[in-house]
Amino acid sequence: MTSPSVSFRRATPLDAPSLSAFARRVFHDTFAEDNTPEDMAVYLAQAFSPATQQAELEETQRVCLLMEADGVLIGYASLLDSAPHSAVAAAHPVEIERFYLDQGWHGRGVAAALMDAARGVARGWQGDVLWLGVWERNAKAIHFYEKQGFERVGAQTFCLGSDEQQDAVMSTALTA
Repeated sequence: MTSPSVSFRRATPLDAPSLSAFARRVFHDTFAEDNTPEDMAVYLAQAFSPATQQAELEETQRVCLLMEADGVLIGYASLLDSAPHSAVAAAHPVEIERFYLDQGWHGRGVAAALMDAARGVARGWQGDVLWLGVWERNAKAIHFYEKQGFERVGAQTFCLGSDEQQDAVMSTALTA
């Protein structure tokens, strides 16, 4: 199967409203079934408000890569430069804080392209390890990350509203 044509660009603060709506929808579609409506509402309001997204997009140590098909947002990766984690052995770790893809695009070969673009940003920062946290119950995402060369190196707590959940911490070395 050939991969659809997609393009990448760095988000700017002007993208905050559309990024907020996209992130809320994708997060809700992915996790609402396994969480209470109350916890989802609290988390979505805190993490993905337009104001929160704008503030994040203004941070100098963060890059948000938008992936678009025909001008429509279909995925994004948010990366943090020099983001240490105790389970990640690295001189210059780079975190993928968020890696979201619209469900309609799953299985179409574009997630690997988004990961390649994320690796490019991390290499541009001279990062030596790329790491992320993924909900331990998200088997599909864990499988994808393993296919991308990530290995489990630890765990961390993730609070979704009042619910404390466990994330697997996964990392992969960045090579030139």
